[in-house]
Amino acid sequence: MSLAGLRSQPLEDEYAAFCEGVKRLCKVDLSSYKRAQMERRIRTFADGRGKPALLDYLALLAHDPGELDRFLDRVTINVSQLWRNPTQWQTLAEQVIPCLGAEGLVRAWSAGCSYGAELFTIAAICREVVPDARLELRGSDIDERVVTRARAGRFSESDMRSVPPSSRERWFEPADDGWRAREELRSLTRFEVEDLLECRPPVAHYDLVCCRNTVIYFNEASRAALHAKLAGSLRPGGWLMVGSTERVDNHDEIGLDLVYPFTYRKS
Repeated sequence: MSLAGLRSQPLEDEYAAFCEGVKRLCKVDLSSYKRAQMERRIRTFADGRGKPALLDYLALLAHDPGELDRFLDRVTINVSQLWRNPTQWQTLAEQVIPCLGAEGLVRAWSAGCSYGAELFTIAAICREVVPDARLELRGSDIDERVVTRARAGRFSESDMRSVPPSSRERWFEPADDGWRAREELRSLTRFEVEDLLECRPPVAHYDLVCCRNTVIYFNEASRAALHAKLAGSLRPGGWLMVGSTERVDNHDEIGLDLVYPFTYRKS
């Protein structure tokens, strides 16, 4: 059914029809998010754009790329920064990476990487802590716009505010609009467009998976399914790090042990 065809259907659930239309436009599945919170965010935003009827707003999204960009910025919540929540990165640097690097290879995945701050933080810490290890560092996000930005390795002054001074000097250089990761760091990373809820990562492959501040607004079923997928992608002894406001509710059922705050290890 075309987007126009949605308008001709009985509107028993306007929000559900809107979600279906958005998925066709940009592959973002809003039904995976907690409905009450997401619907409130969207209706408030659409009303502020002068389109209180959601299907009227959907029509605007379909014909105005700039408005679609603004909408995606609102709903995909691309909030990040380098070394965000420094105590988590201290745990990674002092407790996790040294163990992984001792084996000579670190495979890491930043799942829901936004514009790359998380993966560049991982890359810098790995190079500082285990400089001789071979690194395979991958980031993925559903939003093509932020993936493009991630590949460029560009960051604002605000993104840099938690970077240790020595790491800032070593890994970043001033750019016209802020800062840019140096080529040595950019060469360690690769970024791909990917829907976490639909993707099939390799089984027992990664040493480290970071999925931070990505599932906050997911509904319970989507969150549990994603955590099980992430756990399955870890090799035995691999690590999963989640955001500082998140937890893996069923971690014991999917083979994860809570070892440090917000940091789990595959049994």
